[in-house]
Amino acid sequence: MANRPNIIFINTDQQRYDTINALGFPYMNTPNLDRLFNEGVTFTNCFITASSCAPTRASLFSGMHAHNHGVLRNGSGWPHIWVEDLADSGYHCVNIGKMHTQPYEAPMGFHERFVVENKERSSDPEHPEWNPQGPVLVDEQDKAFIARGIEKPGKVSYRAMPDYEDRQGAYEWPAPEELHSDFFVGDAALEWIRRNPSLDKPLFLEIGFPGPHPPYDPVERYVGKYMEKDLPIQTASEEERDRQPRALKALRERMEGVFIDSFSFNSRATPEQRHRQRAYYLANVTMIDEKVGEIIDSLRESGYLENAVVIFTSDHGDCLGDHGLGQKWNMYDTIVRVPTAIWSSGEFAGGRVVDDLYQWFDLGPTMLELAGLDVPEHFEAISMLPALRDDADAAGREYVFCEHARDRIMRATALEVMIRDRDWKLIYFPDHDEGQLFDLNADPAEEKDLWDEPGQAAQKQKLLREMQRWFMASTIAGAEGAMSQEWAALREEVG
Repeated sequence: MANRPNIIFINTDQQRYDTINALGFPYMNTPNLDRLFNEGVTFTNCFITASSCAPTRASLFSGMHAHNHGVLRNGSGWPHIWVEDLADSGYHCVNIGKMHTQPYEAPMGFHERFVVENKERSSDPEHPEWNPQGPVLVDEQDKAFIARGIEKPGKVSYRAMPDYEDRQGAYEWPAPEELHSDFFVGDAALEWIRRNPSLDKPLFLEIGFPGPHPPYDPVERYVGKYMEKDLPIQTASEEERDRQPRALKALRERMEGVFIDSFSFNSRATPEQRHRQRAYYLANVTMIDEKVGEIIDSLRESGYLENAVVIFTSDHGDCLGDHGLGQKWNMYDTIVRVPTAIWSSGEFAGGRVVDDLYQWFDLGPTMLELAGLDVPEHFEAISMLPALRDDADAAGREYVFCEHARDRIMRATALEVMIRDRDWKLIYFPDHDEGQLFDLNADPAEEKDLWDEPGQAAQKQKLLREMQRWFMASTIAGAEGAMSQEWAALREEVG
């Protein structure tokens, strides 16, 4: 396994597909990401396997769907992940920033971890509902604030603002800008590269930016240009809201009733409020873009890019009020379709676009094969390497799937499951026998639910059958690999 490439995996949190100029969104200022996407291989149809952070990340690093690896919601304990296999094979494995593992500081195969978790984890004894995800963790960013004797911005300080209810989670970062989580993580990566200009073994470097996850609190000097732009913002009609399944209506009510992630959500926010929220979110993306450019330059100067593969992607998107919803936990394309590009110094030709369907966790076996390792037989993920090498038999997937179990925010259903191909999408809530059906060619914005349309009954049944076949085959595979007890209990509840 000589001459194995360095693998640089750069992952953001909650970044929509429509946030990169090179993907066709000219209102974005992302010159460094544009270069990665233009020079690398862009995957335009890469879809996550679960609609919140930990389940989809655990899928990527385990090669299995959430109902098989057992991480069904944020806070669930993680399984064995393939980083351990990389380390055993001779890679030096480093994590800087967010991985969202549980326990959050467990080695997980990494030789070095510099953990920076969610942007917002603060709580208040008078409002325990503000932190429904569990105990407050102390990560490296928290330690930096503590060492300086500065209060970290969070739920208490943002809620003290007189107009916090109007801000839709959008605030100007009030602390020193170098302590902003995305600058902090980017600078930590730069410092690690500076201190380690060369290694005698291949490097696996995971850089996890916590943004643009809410609160939407960029450094103020990045905001102005986006506030001046005419940003495309999708509205939700009363008909669309009324036709949504009860689980999504309950999700909206739940989001409007809690202050999670310093986000006071109003599903009927004014156009001005939504524009500010969108501008602040996009400004955070530009901050990340700037740090990515500095990291790439530093890797090049240190020699790491002479033989390297660089992957940029995000774990899921953000509704930002689209469809009358906030954040994630649903399965509209704005959540499940993520920006994904893979750049190489010579492993494969760049400047190409792959439109075939892939799942986000397919990046896992791709990295393993790039490292010269065999993909474990129990993996449900498939390698994207044939597509990277432009092999004639590279075909992607016929269908992609997404799932999410009940958690502290999505509480009104035990389970939601999505199936999608190029033309159609179906989302199913089995405990309610409700769902959504979208003709993606006629309705790419997913505003006209056809679930109850008699003329689409055959299409609905076809996708339900395909979903059932996938679920049965996947569950059998998971049982053979020791299905999680938590999933077994959930399956009993769904029936």
